[in-house]
Amino acid sequence: MHGIEPTRRPTGPIGPGGRSLGVAVVDPVPIFRDGLAALVHRSQGLHWAGQAASHHAALQLCEQVKPDVVVLDSALDPNCHLTKLLNAGDPALILVTLIRDANRTQQYLAAAIAAGTHAIVPRSIDSRRLAEAIRRAHTERRYIDPALAALTARPKRSTVPKGDLAHDSPPAPRGGMPLSRREYQVLQLVAEGLENSAIAKLLFLSVETVRTHVKSILRKLSARDRTHAVTIAFRGGILVARAEDGHVPVTADTTALPGQR
Repeated sequence: MHGIEPTRRPTGPIGPGGRSLGVAVVDPVPIFRDGLAALVHRSQGLHWAGQAASHHAALQLCEQVKPDVVVLDSALDPNCHLTKLLNAGDPALILVTLIRDANRTQQYLAAAIAAGTHAIVPRSIDSRRLAEAIRRAHTERRYIDPALAALTARPKRSTVPKGDLAHDSPPAPRGGMPLSRREYQVLQLVAEGLENSAIAKLLFLSVETVRTHVKSILRKLSARDRTHAVTIAFRGGILVARAEDGHVPVTADTTALPGQR
């Protein structure tokens, strides 16, 4: 990797608040990431901080580049585990979740807010409103797009039979994350078929450290071996299958733009 910025600093056009906000995106779709990059480039007060298409790449990006804002696709975080890990890893980080139609429910929005997201907006939002949502989320640390506001209101008592509710409503995101931030990264890479040496190289760890993390993962998940651990993780919602329009995950792109080195 190259062009990595170890600390937050203004590197783009200065906005009304006196400094530029570094914005990164976590999304499985290349053309969508490119579109968000173009939006950031032309928006006053924002600069591009990088992109990722998988959970471990997102964690690595945030550890090394330390963006001010991360825009996250809800399809990559259906159980809000990544939101929790990013929020715990950097309390100053602002998280903006793009809500897909499949996640447009009271249960998901409540879980995302509880996990630490600062803004929720539809994934179909237009570019001007998204740029404004990013700025407001950073200033106010909370922004809910008007199109989603009704879903964040306290639910009213319903006379619909419980059976119908259970049939019509998707299940709420599953429980807590049993793994540490680093263990989660390692498990993601194990699920992608990487051996300990390759994981160590990618995460800049020693092979022995990776072995230690794998042993801890097996213990915490009560798994017999690596394959069993991955199976348990997918069944328990700890790992997430690729989004419907996703692709093979790529590593975090933290290449600096011209004039930002």
